[in-house]
Amino acid sequence: MTPGSAVLKLPDALLYFSDLSSLAHDPRDEMPGHPEAPPRLVAIERRLEAEGWLGWERRPAPAARTDELELVHTHRHVAAIRELSEAGGGAIDVETYDGPDSYRAAAHAAGGAAAMARALLAGEARAGFCAVRPPGHHAEPERAMGFCLFDSVAVAAAVAVAELGTSRILILDWDVHHGNGTEAIFRERDDVLLITIQQELIWPGTGVAGNVGTGAGEGFTINLPVPEGSGRDVFLSLIDRVVAPVAGEFAPELILISAGYDAHAEDPLAGLALHTEDFGQMAVEVRELAGRLGVPVGAVLEGGYAPSALADSVAATMRGLGGAGESVSAPETAVAAAAAERVARFWPAAV
Repeated sequence: MTPGSAVLKLPDALLYFSDLSSLAHDPRDEMPGHPEAPPRLVAIERRLEAEGWLGWERRPAPAARTDELELVHTHRHVAAIRELSEAGGGAIDVETYDGPDSYRAAAHAAGGAAAMARALLAGEARAGFCAVRPPGHHAEPERAMGFCLFDSVAVAAAVAVAELGTSRILILDWDVHHGNGTEAIFRERDDVLLITIQQELIWPGTGVAGNVGTGAGEGFTINLPVPEGSGRDVFLSLIDRVVAPVAGEFAPELILISAGYDAHAEDPLAGLALHTEDFGQMAVEVRELAGRLGVPVGAVLEGGYAPSALADSVAATMRGLGGAGESVSAPETAVAAAAAERVARFWPAAV
């Protein structure tokens, strides 16, 4: 094998990361009826177990070290989450819970994402999926919010840059809610390109199209808000007209997906109209993009609060990333055309 060929000739291995600590974090202890609860992950793993884990190799999600968490969060924030857990836990805000087992769960979630990045960049696999909770993309450098304690996908990207010699990471966030934490962490950096597709005008109120990053990071944040009711055509057209050409110009060494499933039509927390098969097709398009670029792709679980739809959609995503299905022609949509025109200011390949 010639130097540098590991990325171009990826093995067929597919890696699934998880840890039992994800089931120990339970906001319902203080917040009855909380949607971000263990049954989400139970539904996913029962579905995958029934299908032989789709042939994916299962690996443990190790706990992130403190110094790894502090690549994206302040020392004070990491210490506060740990100390509250050790003191017996409690509510951080009306929707975000840090219980006695929550620090451990969140550390394993972030560590699992980092372990996935390490394995992918070492050429051990061409795709990975990290099925962990709590989710992470709302956690800012010094603030837990939106069910999130630590930003797992951000930890994975930061570890890839700081420890693995990677200089260009693409994060695609397709959760229905804007990944404000990931944006806050990387807004001034040009080694991580963040592209987010989210429903406009809903919580947390961030992710407007005009936010493009600052300083060295100007142009490396691409927000793609979509109207309520948007579905397959809008998402596929944005991947085709914006994500793919920009990624080709940026030339990432690793693609990470903040894989939220609350844009599903059955999800109770928002108003988009994707269906299970649409997540599978989106995964196919990202897989094909990664193949053209000769880089691996890994997904980290974020939202999704209709357990059955969530489980089906995760399985569809894994099938798509794993090689099932073929790319399709994306439709033309006004949303994607307008977004491509905006983005071309920084990324001419978008037009």
